[in-house]
Amino acid sequence: MATNTDPTGPWSLVVPLKPLVRAKSRLAPATGDALRPRLALAFARDTVAAALSCPAVLDVVVVTDDAEAGAALTALGARVVPDEPDRGLNAALAHGARTVRARRPGAALAALNADLPALRPGELARVLNYSAEFPRTFVTDAAGIGTTFLSAAPGVELCPAFGGPSRVRHLDSGAVEADLTGIDSVRQDVDTGADLRAALALGVGPYTAEHTAEHPGAGIRRAVPRR
Repeated sequence: MATNTDPTGPWSLVVPLKPLVRAKSRLAPATGDALRPRLALAFARDTVAAALSCPAVLDVVVVTDDAEAGAALTALGARVVPDEPDRGLNAALAHGARTVRARRPGAALAALNADLPALRPGELARVLNYSAEFPRTFVTDAAGIGTTFLSAAPGVELCPAFGGPSRVRHLDSGAVEADLTGIDSVRQDVDTGADLRAALALGVGPYTAEHTAEHPGAGIRRAVPRR
């Protein structure tokens, strides 16, 4: 899928991805260790493909040290940068934000989880349009505890505080929680087997569907296509 090359596109997205061998460890009981890294990459590919299809997105920067994932996401049109800090999720996001603004100092940017396989470009566009009204905005996850999206307006630092109960941390930092309905695909990240079943029920992208359509550990015999 080609990158949106419209030079007026305002948003740059930063997507962090662990090395696949370590990614999505909580999925192992549902999927097994052999499928788990392949699913982690499939989630990321569907997330990035959907993001690049969003008309409000100019580019996607993926922060990862995984060579296989980097090649696959570059092929989709993402720009891959190494996780040079190698100090965890929030350091990776801050590094990605600096990379974006080194090229586009006035960029509006947002951090986006890599595990949103049901992501729909239209729902992401609604979140980005809403976020344009505030210095910093976030979207809480489907569980109401974590965060799947965090934005920073031009000239504003991202200040990511992802991990665990990050909703409270982002609220405390002054970020505005997105008051939107109908953005389930932006909220539904995947950490567990139950999360995967919820994403499949929403309808996942083609890469995740390929790996889950006939996998009994996913709790569903046939993946629902993303609409």
